[in-house]
Amino acid sequence: MNNYRNIDNKFRRYKAHVSVAGTTQFHIRNPYVIAWWSAAFPGFGHLLLSKYLRGLVLFIWEVIVNYNAKINLAMVHSFCGNIELAKDTLEVRWMLMYIPVYLFGIWDSYRTCVDMNHVYLLTERENAPFNSFAIGALEINYLDKRNPVMSVLWSLFMPGLGQLHIHRLLTAFFSLVWTIIFLYFSKTLVAVHHLFLGNIAKATGVLDIQWLLYMPSMWGFAVYDSYMNTVENNKLFDSEQKSYLIKDFQSSDFRLRKGTRWDKT
Repeated sequence: MNNYRNIDNKFRRYKAHVSVAGTTQFHIRNPYVIAWWSAAFPGFGHLLLSKYLRGLVLFIWEVIVNYNAKINLAMVHSFCGNIELAKDTLEVRWMLMYIPVYLFGIWDSYRTCVDMNHVYLLTERENAPFNSFAIGALEINYLDKRNPVMSVLWSLFMPGLGQLHIHRLLTAFFSLVWTIIFLYFSKTLVAVHHLFLGNIAKATGVLDIQWLLYMPSMWGFAVYDSYMNTVENNKLFDSEQKSYLIKDFQSSDFRLRKGTRWDKT
């Protein structure tokens, strides 16, 4: 009987994949943190798990339904203590549509994170080799170590730049495009212009609150995603380098002497 593992793949599970579009990998994540990001903005939890298609669907759904239900505007009124005005602002037909998908995003990201943590443990056990270098006509990507602080700083300047720093092109394109959309429709830069001129009342009056409240989540996500993936990419580089050196340079007869701090027995 043929062994199915030798037909398509020599190994069953791989820890990571390096392509011209970026580096995708399994690693341990906190399911509660992933669920929290899904609660902050549906789709973000899935994007942190590199589930790009599912995350993009939930993200676009959030923007469309949230905008038409006027949830952000109602939140501002409630923060100001205008509870009755907040209730009158909400569009019920869109609001009732919002709740089930919002809860699904939180639940599904938590469930997926737990499953992916289990898969990571299996990939660590199998320790299958993976590519660490990808070159194409348009891009080059390879494993190396980068400074997480620089990823955070560039993300603070503009969401997406931190992802470009670590070559996460899909997330970088997503973050840059949607940040531009949010900045444009919220008129944030127009408000900043008036603020520099000292026209504080005009600066606050020109803002579109419904679009403005998308911005904190976008900036926070970009900072967290770029920092977390820079740290994990650095760990992946160390792991791949260690496996390479052991496989190609370490003698098969090499044994650590008991009593040393490297001895695991």
